[in-house]
Amino acid sequence: MRDLNYQLKRLCYDNREGSESTQAARRHMLNQIADQLHEMGYRGMSSRSLKPKHVEALVERWTRQRLGAGTIKNRMNALRWWAARVNRSNVIARSNDFYGIPNRTFVSQTSKACEVGAGQLAQIRDVHVVMSLQLQRAFGLRREEAMKFNPSYADRGDHLYLKRSWTKGGRPRIIPIRTEDQLSVLEQAHRLAGKGSLIPANRNYVQQLRTYERWTARAGLSKLHGLRHAYAQVRYQELTGWPSPSAGGPSRGALTAEQRVLDEQSRLTISEELGHSRLEITRVYLG
Repeated sequence: MRDLNYQLKRLCYDNREGSESTQAARRHMLNQIADQLHEMGYRGMSSRSLKPKHVEALVERWTRQRLGAGTIKNRMNALRWWAARVNRSNVIARSNDFYGIPNRTFVSQTSKACEVGAGQLAQIRDVHVVMSLQLQRAFGLRREEAMKFNPSYADRGDHLYLKRSWTKGGRPRIIPIRTEDQLSVLEQAHRLAGKGSLIPANRNYVQQLRTYERWTARAGLSKLHGLRHAYAQVRYQELTGWPSPSAGGPSRGALTAEQRVLDEQSRLTISEELGHSRLEITRVYLG
């Protein structure tokens, strides 16, 4: 392992900030960044070698690759985290505008909802991974939440209660149990997990995450955040009576005044169920 890759890995393990999935994503991005710097000819770097020229070269590379604004901004966040931990924050401009990075588009123009077919599930030999995918689909859970899910704790009869240690940002939340399908999925989760979570007793979270990633990749599954999009769109139609804009429904401008009130109320409900507190974020899921 090259010096920079090793030092960034140690930096991450010595500064465990954020959820486990956030930490894992940060380690992956910084390892990728170290590899890219090496490929571009910046050899022999250490964690304290970061300079403005390195940042500019990386942004230029990512722009040439036509990466999405969100992807580039996530990588910039990882760079700023690295720079701050070695007291070199001044080498990176405070605003992404300095590098010409465009703003994210928060309105979904097309549906990003996805489904996992029975044939794809049949290819996954780990029953805990299959159960996590079922929970993601039925309740709009994030991947980490679906793995840490403990049905004996979360099942409160007519709703699920997600504890703060499972969720992004440490925000506990309530998700209503509304359908026979949800009840069936929950019953299966109870039978599999018993009093525990959907991480088997012989594994920790990181080990189960690797198992999840390995089996879903083998089954040809990707962009599984789309399961949350699917949940949001189904829930929107249930609450309003019409499809969301990204699922082919009417735009806000085409709604009556009464429908706009219902649209906003429904979006607030969905935002809370997904673990957000902002109405704006629903535009990503619903259009």
